[in-house]
Amino acid sequence: MGLINIFSDYTLRTVALGSALLGAISGAIGSYAVLRKQGLIGDAVSHAALPGIGVAFLLTGSKNIEWLLLGAFISGWIAIYIVNNITKHSRTKYDSALGTMLSVFFGLGLVILTYIQKIPDSNQAGLEGFLFGQASTLLKRDIIVMAIVGGGIIFIITLLWKEFKLLSFDPEFCQVSGFPIDKLDLILTTLIVIAIVTGLQTVGVVLMSAMIIAPAVAARQWTDKLSIMVIIAAIFGAISGIIGTLISSSTRNLPTGPVIVVIISSIAIISLFIAPGRGIIWRKIRDKNNKKQLNRNIVLNNLYNLNKSSNKSSGYKIEDLSISQHEYSFSIKTIEEELRKLEVLGLAEKNNNNWNITRKGMNEIEELRGGLEE
Repeated sequence: MGLINIFSDYTLRTVALGSALLGAISGAIGSYAVLRKQGLIGDAVSHAALPGIGVAFLLTGSKNIEWLLLGAFISGWIAIYIVNNITKHSRTKYDSALGTMLSVFFGLGLVILTYIQKIPDSNQAGLEGFLFGQASTLLKRDIIVMAIVGGGIIFIITLLWKEFKLLSFDPEFCQVSGFPIDKLDLILTTLIVIAIVTGLQTVGVVLMSAMIIAPAVAARQWTDKLSIMVIIAAIFGAISGIIGTLISSSTRNLPTGPVIVVIISSIAIISLFIAPGRGIIWRKIRDKNNKKQLNRNIVLNNLYNLNKSSNKSSGYKIEDLSISQHEYSFSIKTIEEELRKLEVLGLAEKNNNNWNITRKGMNEIEELRGGLEE
């Protein structure tokens, strides 16, 4: 029913499209913030944008969204510029500088908003909506602006793909190769600021950082390739925007922005657990299988060593294998279980109560040792 309403309800369709665009833009550009370990940048810029919104309103006396977002962009960009200079010319770490600017600018923004609220007939109603977003106020022109901004960001990412890739994975090599690393960093940071400012109206100052980080974190679990990661992050962001809009529209007084953030955060958490290869569950399974393989190889290696040192055709007792353990301590029961598995695989054989290694088992150990030596 919700999907049908997207096509039939103009307001719902507008909000859903705007939220999807925001999610896609945030996911694509946020991938670089995550890879460069600048997760706090979204939080800092979104909070730093608040005083810019207030100052823009004081200067223009208008709630025209273009002026407010321009003020937010300038304020956010100034904050990041200050952060970069602090880290460059002092021993302050990047995350510490970001945290400081976040607090200072957000506090300044709240002071300005409080001042605006005390001005008689200032027509300030609605500015507080930037704290948590007002997706329901999105208009057709807002969607057009988002589409233009998103298209511009994607175009620049495509144009500077190789440079941004080097900057994200190996900035030292990027600089040695002759690329203007400071300019590239400035361009990439500016794109992130633009993406964050674009989403303020939808999810707000407080929650926008999640839209930058969560889609990229989720996508990172599913792939090791940057191009695929950017695409998946954009898809996750768009899906969360649409689903969040549908859920909020079906329940009274349920704000769209926070719901979108909850959806994308849920996708990120699920990805952290179940994504093949990097997911927590899959890593646990892989570690368990590796441990089993290691146990098997240790027991087989001990059989091999005993065979080489004494070459008893009658075989060796389990206790002999237990005594030969050095770094790893196994119980008699564990050794017996591993020997049975080796017997099934044709790597060991049992003669009465004694065990010995087969020719196949000797070949496997020798191949394993040869691979380690190489």
